[in-house]
Amino acid sequence: MSLQLIVNADDYARSSNISRGIREAYRRGIIRSTTCMMNFPNAEADILLALEQTPGLDMGVHLVLTAGYTLTSPKEIPSLVTEEYRLPNLEQFIQRLPGIDAAQAKQEWRAQIEKFVRVTGRKPTHLDSHHHTSYYTKELFQAMLALAQEFGCAIRQVSAQDSNFLRGLPMELEGGVQDFAPRLIREYGIPTTNAFFASFYDDRATLEEISGILDRLPESGVFELMAHPGYSDGALEATTVYSRQRETELAVLTSDEVRAKIEARQIKLVSYAALGKRP
Repeated sequence: MSLQLIVNADDYARSSNISRGIREAYRRGIIRSTTCMMNFPNAEADILLALEQTPGLDMGVHLVLTAGYTLTSPKEIPSLVTEEYRLPNLEQFIQRLPGIDAAQAKQEWRAQIEKFVRVTGRKPTHLDSHHHTSYYTKELFQAMLALAQEFGCAIRQVSAQDSNFLRGLPMELEGGVQDFAPRLIREYGIPTTNAFFASFYDDRATLEEISGILDRLPESGVFELMAHPGYSDGALEATTVYSRQRETELAVLTSDEVRAKIEARQIKLVSYAALGKRP
């Protein structure tokens, strides 16, 4: 088996400037895969732009429970909403976690996936989740696995192979995930990568960090590197702490040095679609 790398850009459609940056990271850089946040008002327009301008950019769904608005009536998912059609932020979600109904989460996630299918005319290549909320409990993880099975797609690997175990996952939940997730992935038979790298983020979104990851990759297998490229703007800065950092990521992901390193190691850039075509 060859050495294959999925460089996935999270948060497509979180804002139109993030989407624009991801499309640029595909055209000029090493991004080959992205996951879409379907519960933001610009999602359909941004996805149609990707289908027109970057048709080779494969897309999955970034399942959301901690940002934006629901696609499901709040009356049907009361454990998830903080006010009419509004999802909680991460801190609020963690506080509400004991009362979160996984069946309601699955209902909202299905609505997000079905919207993606309506807009694109195809199934997502894979599922992952904003702030990794689909890994917080066994029941939420089972809901994601069942949807991946239903829609015939892959999921993001559970444990990161670097110092940031699923960045965003509360430390007190790590032990439980490590116990139930590998077993359930085998039980459901859902394809995923050999490993997942999460450390290219924030102050570690540097050329040195990504070069180190590329150097540490084994000689063969399929791996994912998580990224968050994009362009910042005032509206984005007002709603998230991770805004200007996206432009730093974009510069690294489109750099000549990174492309040269990938060529030197003979790494094949792929998307999650490659998991169904493994040699």
